[in-house]
Amino acid sequence: MCLAIPSRIVDLRDGKAVIDVDGVRRECSLLLLEDAAVGDWVIVHAGFAISRLDEEAARETLALLREAAARLEGRRSGGETPPGE
Repeated sequence: MCLAIPSRIVDLRDGKAVIDVDGVRRECSLLLLEDAAVGDWVIVHAGFAISRLDEEAARETLALLREAAARLEGRRSGGETPPGE
């Protein structure tokens, strides 16, 4: 399964973007996205920025991903399953 991650563009270099997610920086291609700019939030999938999204949606999605990861880690470490699951 692949997961597209909201990322913020922090630099542009030769048709590529340097993106940041929680302090982790990577390069991605801008081949599929026109007129990207530093500060834009983009969805990155398989090394390509595939669409823009607004900051509120990006932050909400990242928060949900963090919550899901924390719940999964709790299950792996023998923590209790939250009510309703």
